[in-house]
Amino acid sequence: MHLFIKNMVCPRCITAVRSELEKAGINVLSVELGEAEIKNELSPEELQHVDRSLQALGFELINDRKSRIIEQIKNGIVYLVHHSNETLNTNLSAWLADKLHYDYTYLSNLFSEVEGTTIEKYYIAQRIEKVKELLVYDELSLAEIADALGYSSAAYLSGQFKKVTGLTPTFYKSIKENKRRKIDEL
Repeated sequence: MHLFIKNMVCPRCITAVRSELEKAGINVLSVELGEAEIKNELSPEELQHVDRSLQALGFELINDRKSRIIEQIKNGIVYLVHHSNETLNTNLSAWLADKLHYDYTYLSNLFSEVEGTTIEKYYIAQRIEKVKELLVYDELSLAEIADALGYSSAAYLSGQFKKVTGLTPTFYKSIKENKRRKIDEL
């Protein structure tokens, strides 16, 4: 049985969900961002108990197909930007369509309808948060950050950063305030 779980955005989320499921006596086969595979079917009462215990940790079981697809889109983008060294060899639309096995037009329309923003804007927001993180770490130059995140140039990254945040990357780096947002709040 597959459980689809909202708000899983990092490896710690995977650990927390696995721990909570095992604490409930559930035989867990695997846990990934947004999804857990368990050995046995759960009764409606068991599902309700699991949902309540996950909600206490900030997660939520997803029951309808559209919400699952939206969460898969978000988790795919979060993984791609924050947890993978993979660089897109194609455009985001082709990557998502291939990963989720849906036509991109359908995914795009569904995402926009439910989330009130486009997939592209969500992707840009995630990339800018990653840029903020890397700027705060102060280990890479802007050109190295641009290269690592697949931007065509530091100038393009800088322009997009300013458009989204209202600040230049250099100014952002200089203020040393933590202006980053949580991934699940984007």
